[in-house]
Amino acid sequence: MTTQRTRSLGRPTLDAVAARAGVGRGTVSRVVNGSPQVSPEARAAVQQAIAELGYVPNRAARALVTQRTDSVALVVSESGDRVFTEPFFAGIVRGVSSALLETPMQLWLAMAQSQIERERVEHHLTNQHVDGVLLLSLHDADPLPTLLEERGLPTVLGGRPARMLHPNAQPAWFVDVDNVGGARQAVEHLFARGRRRIATIAGTQDMGAGLARLTGYQEAVRAAGGSVNPDLIAYGDFSEGSGTACMRRLLEVCPDLDAVFVASDLMAFGALRALREAGRRVPEDVAVIGFDDAPIARQAEPPLTTVFQPVEEMGRQMARLLVSRIRGEELPSPHVLLDTKLIHRASA
Repeated sequence: MTTQRTRSLGRPTLDAVAARAGVGRGTVSRVVNGSPQVSPEARAAVQQAIAELGYVPNRAARALVTQRTDSVALVVSESGDRVFTEPFFAGIVRGVSSALLETPMQLWLAMAQSQIERERVEHHLTNQHVDGVLLLSLHDADPLPTLLEERGLPTVLGGRPARMLHPNAQPAWFVDVDNVGGARQAVEHLFARGRRRIATIAGTQDMGAGLARLTGYQEAVRAAGGSVNPDLIAYGDFSEGSGTACMRRLLEVCPDLDAVFVASDLMAFGALRALREAGRRVPEDVAVIGFDDAPIARQAEPPLTTVFQPVEEMGRQMARLLVSRIRGEELPSPHVLLDTKLIHRASA
């Protein structure tokens, strides 16, 4: 016997879904809108009825009533090459997407590095197109967060802005990891292993992560009774190529260095290449610790000791914080700070 999915005549309605599920119309509306105020049993019944009837929400009609678009934007201030090749960005997108599955909201992704890209993105970021915005890889001088707040668009940043590390900084909505603590733990580990000439390859200093990880390095050096030597600090941009260039520079200036803390795994991967070229053994001559625990850390030779940061959880928390802002929910804090931990491998 042939069976077909039952459909109502014409476009299935909320009332048809409610009748099929045996619940009220309001319950169906709450399920469709992602409200948590529905019992698991009722939610399952509504979802089954939606599947059986082939119900598709009329977003245009809902937007007229709710004044919402059911869309959020993730804007990354990087090139497409970096966004689609570096694991950090993929992890954030996975986390954001998984959290939005719990809601009716759609995600659109935009890169905004060039001036043309930025103008196009800024033109689109209005409450006629999106309900809120997630911003990632921001530099401190970027005017986009202020512009969005002036437009009344709820905004959440991925990463604490560098300005937030200064006293009396204006508050911002953000999700970040404990960059200072993670970096400090890495450098303390190197001192505990008997290393004394510990260098660092820092990240971009107008970004919160770059500034905070350098701060953690400096705190650990001072706590060990030393003074921070500018010759032992090189500044990269979180890319593999900058890690190679910075490591070469450090070896020229301080050939007797015996360890290096690197502010990202990609830069650490580049640093390992420079050490091999210079004939330095890792970890016998120079111990190396990175930051991220990206897949490349396990593939490195030797495998890279690194600071784990929960990238996918960061994306999930960004999305949840933004959805709460969009819904006008009361929140205990405008930011979320996630823990890091040191992953021990052969390079240190």
